[in-house]
Formats: sequence, structure tokens, C-alpha cells
Amino acid sequence: MLTGQDIVCISSIDWDFIWQGHQEIMSALAKQGNRVLFIENTGVRAPGLRDLSRLRHRLQNWRRSTRGFRKERENLFLYSPLILPFPYSRLARWVNRALLLRALRRWMRVMGFGRPIVWTFLPTPLASDLIRELYPALTIYYCIDDFASSSPAARRISRSESRVFTDMDLVFVTSEKLRAKASRFNRRVHLFPFGVEFDRFEQARRASDGVPVELERLPRPIVGYVGGVHQWVDQELLVSAARALPEASFVLVGPAQTDISKLAEHPNIHLLGARPHQQVPRYIKGFDVGIVPYRSSDYTDHVYPTKLNEYLAMGIPVVATDLPEIRRFNAEHGASVSIAPTVESFADAIRQALTAPQREGGAVARRIAAARQNSWDARIAQMTVLIEEEVAGRAVRNEPWQESLQRLYRAASRRAVGTVLVIAAAALLIGYSPVVWWGAEPLRMSEPPRSADAIVVLAGGVGESGKAGGGFQERVRQAVDLYRAGHAPRMIFSSGYTFVFKETEVMRELAVAQGVPSAAIILETEAANTAQNVLRVHRILTQHRWSRILLVSSPYHMRRAMLTFRKLAPDITVIPTPVPDTRFYSHRHGASAEQIQGILHEYLGLAYYRWKGWI
Repeated sequence: MLTGQDIVCISSIDWDFIWQGHQEIMSALAKQGNRVLFIENTGVRAPGLRDLSRLRHRLQNWRRSTRGFRKERENLFLYSPLILPFPYSRLARWVNRALLLRALRRWMRVMGFGRPIVWTFLPTPLASDLIRELYPALTIYYCIDDFASSSPAARRISRSESRVFTDMDLVFVTSEKLRAKASRFNRRVHLFPFGVEFDRFEQARRASDGVPVELERLPRPIVGYVGGVHQWVDQELLVSAARALPEASFVLVGPAQTDISKLAEHPNIHLLGARPHQQVPRYIKGFDVGIVPYRSSDYTDHVYPTKLNEYLAMGIPVVATDLPEIRRFNAEHGASVSIAPTVESFADAIRQALTAPQREGGAVARRIAAARQNSWDARIAQMTVLIEEEVAGRAVRNEPWQESLQRLYRAASRRAVGTVLVIAAAALLIGYSPVVWWGAEPLRMSEPPRSADAIVVLAGGVGESGKAGGGFQERVRQAVDLYRAGHAPRMIFSSGYTFVFKETEVMRELAVAQGVPSAAIILETEAANTAQNVLRVHRILTQHRWSRILLVSSPYHMRRAMLTFRKLAPDITVIPTPVPDTRFYSHRHGASAEQIQGILHEYLGLAYYRWKGWI
């Protein structure tokens, strides 16, 4: 018996979801004297509308816990993390890893958790990160589903699952197809299909109390199903069987996880919804036949139905569709399950299951014996033997603590040196190479000046520091040069910035001092951003019936300004004539922090203007 261990379970379902092997195994391990932390599902796909109730339940769990942690029972603790729901985003993965590791390490420090056994049901990138960073004594991956075929959104999991298969000390699987898949990456793969809590089902079967009242009221025979009514349940098959057996009551006990309107339309199909896990044996006791009506698909080819052994533990006949794991089960246990490969044969198999020979003592005893061999007690005992052997072997192979500590320090030193080298390389690349300017080049737009109605000069700081007043002298000088060259007879200065004096008035005085007549200068004094510059200048141009301008601004502001003119003032011909050499962007090779900030600001400005509809 495995006991005295600290175990972290990374689950693929929440604790309050349909009771499955996740809860069964961890409850058993906690009962054996191991301390277990059960981390609820962190996701294999981005959530959709159907997940709103689960997200709401997660928030409720968070509120009624201590920062997501709560005690479920003796030795068993639950953690309901709040994370970014994007399992394959690198940014979300980095944020989630930091959040989870910080919380987990604090909790483990408070609880005195040593190096834990990490048991994961999830092969996501985030789960892989947690396994590595928790410095586990042993790692186990229990592969219970072919996640990649479960939904289009989950197909991206294949790469990280391959890595998890490779890195684990032990791999458990629930089906032969999963064993074949896992064995390509790891030699320590063991087949453990989900079992049944046999003693509890046997107690219910032997009990003198009856079945739930809602079953007693239904016409017999009762053809029953327990479990989630999900996308893999063949609704067409059930509808056809219900039509072929109008005298029978088809009862589905479990939460609806997909659209079940087809089933709800039929009078002899009864959708009871979810029922407490403790009551499941009593419902199965009320069935005359148990069914596994799964569609054939890549996903179900890898599935071992949990409900199979639950039906058999109650001694009732079982009818299932043609699934690889059902065929394997019959090969091991003497055709305990009736397999119906077609819609027509499914109803016939149910009729046959209802006959007297299938309900006699010998047939019932064989089913119960098969379920006993597949009890959770037997499964977990076999699992823990493998775990104990691996833990014992590792204890023998463990290095002396001094060598282990030195190894950890060497690894930490290598990480620190690597981090310093990455930072130094980034600093050299930014500060001493033209890479920033290559990235900024798409922002530049410039054309040779030609005849126009006016020269439009935008405010200082725009496209540079973003601070009022920066660079306006250079822009005035560029405008004066264009005026002297005879390209336009007038200037428009556009700026809503005010210091002691309005910026446009200062710009006008500078131009006048360089020989431009005051009458040739028009001031626009209200614009606070590029979009307002364009709209207010356009108003002036329209009033004077001018249609061609030379535009003066920062060289890296030109693309945003030109796109804004094209969207908000499409009747104006704009010739970009930026300041050729600005003091702000002066450089030899690399870029300063302020220059990088100015360029990033322009790219963000383009995104923001597109979102606002200004470009």
C-alpha cells in the first residue's frame, strides 16, 4: 500500500464534475494516508458559451476557499485556480505558469509538502511546465482520452502530449489504442482501464430498499444509460431503438453536454439529468438493460466506457455499439457484453438481453464476477505496486544530498548566466545594430516636394516623444525651406498645445523671423491628436477650396498621418515631406530607449486608429 506520500494531481476535470477515475483514485490515495492536492482542470481548449456555467462554478469555488485552496476531506485538498483561458498562447502560458507556481509553492511551503509525486491527467503545455517546476520525486501521466481527436480546438495538444509521454517516469492508459500511442514515446506504459467501486455497488445490489421513485413510475422494461449526454452519444441510434421498442422506457441519467432536442421529442425517452454520484448504483439497479450507445469515431476508438463495469456490478445485461475496448473486454471476460454494430441490431440486442436466459442466475453471476476483477481496489493496488517500486528504486539511486544540492546550484547558475547572456545580446542588438531602424522603416513615407496650395505643419512631439513642444523648430524650418523654394504660397500650423504661449503662435513667430509674411500663415489651435489635426485642417482647406498640400511632421509619423488623411479627408491630395533629419531620431547604429518608445507608440497608434475607424 502506498502511504505517507505527498501527491499533486493535475486533473482534466473539476472535482464536482461527473464522478470518474480522477476523483476515485485520489480519494483512495488520500484514504491510504497520502496527502493529495487536486488541481482542478486548467483547460485543453479556449472556453465557449457552453462553459459559462463551469466558469461561474469555478468563481464560486474560489470565493468559498482561501485563494482557491480548500479542504475536501481528510488528507485531500482542492485547488480551483483562476487563470487566463488560452492554453496554447505563449503569453497566457507564461502568465499562468507564474500565477500557479507562486500559489502552489506558497501552499506547499505552508503545508510542509516535500518533493511530491506529480500525477497528471492533462498533457497541456501548462501542465508540463508545472510538472517540471515542482521538482517532483516521481511523475505519472494517466492518459484516459485521445485529446487531439476530442474536438478541433484541442488538436494543438499533440505536440505537448508527445513531450509528456516522453518525460514521465510512468504512463498509465485506459485502452489498447492509447497504449500503442504512448509506447512510441515511453517504455514504461501500463494498461489500467477505469474500474468500478465494487463494494458500494454490491451493497446497493444486495440492499432491500427499492429503486428511485421516478423509475418505479415508468413502464418496464427500462433501458438505461448513466453518464454525460455528450457529442459522442449516438442520438439517432437511441431514437431508432426507442421507436422499435415503444413498450420500453429509455432512461438517460446524466447532465446534457450537447443539444438533446432530438431525444426530448420522444415520449419513451426520459432525460433525468444529473444525479448525485452516491445515487448512481440505485438508478442502475432500476435498469433492466444498461447501454453504451457511442458513435464510432477516432475519439471513441480510444475510449474505455466507465459505465461498463458499473452496469455489470449490478448484474444487468449490457448492450453496446461496436467499440474496440468492448471487443477487448469480451475477449478477456467471455462475451459479457452484447455488441450491436448497426442501428437495426441494437434494438434486437436489447430484446435478446431482456429474455429469461440473460436474466438468470448464471448469467448474472458471470457479469458480477467480471466487474469484481475490474474493481477500483484491484486497479489502484496494481498501480501503487508500480509506484512503490519506482519510488524505492529512485531512493536507492539518489545521490548524496551534497551532490544533489551542488547539482541544483550548478543548474541555477547556468540559468542565471543564460539570462544575463540573453539580456546582454538583446541590449547589443538594440543599442549597437540597425535592427530597430529596419523595423521602423515601414512607418516612413516621403516624396519629392512639388507645387501645392499650402504647407501643413503638425504639432511638435507628434511622432517623436509625444510631449508638447518637441521638434517644432525643425518642422518650421522645413516648412520655411519649402516656402522659399516656391512649392506653396502659404502655411497652416496645426496644434492645440499651449505652454505660456500657444505653440502655433510660437511657430508663426519663428517663420516670420525667417522671412515668411505673417499674412501667409494660418493657425489651427484646437487639435489634440492626429485625427483632429486632419479634420480641422480639412475644414480650413475646404473653406478656401484648396485641394493639394505638402505635409510636414516627424518621419516616423508619416504613415499614420497619410492613412488618416486618406480616410477622413479623401478629397485632399497629400504630399509627404517630413523633416529629413530630426534631432530626436538622430543615431549612428542602435536606438535609445526614448527612440524605441516613439516608434512603438506609432505602431500602437496605427492599431488604435484602425480600431477607432480613423484609418
